[in-house]
Amino acid sequence: MGYKGLVMDIDGTLYNSGKEITEATRQAVYRAREAGKVIAIASGRPVPGIADVSRRLELAEKGGFIMAWNGGRILDVQSGALISETTLPDGIVAEIALLAREYDAPVVAHTENLLLSETPDDPIIALEARLNHMTAQKIDSLASRAGQKFYKCILTGSGEKLAALEKIAARHFEGRLSVYRSEPYFLEILPPGVDKAHAIDVLAAHLGMTKDDFIACGDGFNDLSMIRHAGMGVAMANAQSVVRQNADYITASCDDDGLVPVIEKFLIA
Repeated sequence: MGYKGLVMDIDGTLYNSGKEITEATRQAVYRAREAGKVIAIASGRPVPGIADVSRRLELAEKGGFIMAWNGGRILDVQSGALISETTLPDGIVAEIALLAREYDAPVVAHTENLLLSETPDDPIIALEARLNHMTAQKIDSLASRAGQKFYKCILTGSGEKLAALEKIAARHFEGRLSVYRSEPYFLEILPPGVDKAHAIDVLAAHLGMTKDDFIACGDGFNDLSMIRHAGMGVAMANAQSVVRQNADYITASCDDDGLVPVIEKFLIA
């Protein structure tokens, strides 16, 4: 084994169903870091939405990395250094908005510190804003924001609708953008090549490591790439079925401190 780093999703992995990091999980992460292991958070959330996790795990004081927007921005929290940043191509948000309108799917675009949407009162967009401690600002048209830096767009809707729309959007933007769901009701559209697997490669290169040095833990559709890619891919018991099917190891659920046995068995044994 000899794994050197741990990459963790937040929701459904580090967080239990109550959106909390338990004391048992926090202490296990501390022990891994004290044993010299690299700690990294990989999430579809923006940087503001990871701030509470960063504080709870003392990443600024004791070291750790953030892979926000599914790897669109990778930060060394302790030093403040920006390791990597990838944003959507200029003008593409207007095209995304047109596709969303054609299929009657509310859409929200992520800037660094603000969410922009023509329908900010959509319940799922409002939830996205609350979870990430950001404001969802109403604008008349996303097409009017050419030249602005965007990290990703999210289309919302029922799981059934977005499963179909995911295939449509993937064909439409093939070779130009990354398209996948993070949750059944979130269809994420990101810069080409941006996913959690690529984020591991970027961090590994920065640290003089390889993907095989990392354990990746997650539960959602957007965790699938890193679970397939890392040296060991771990699915939580509460993970989507396709994630469990592709994992090397299935641990307990997020409500049963599933990260703790992974850390104790594979990182600090």
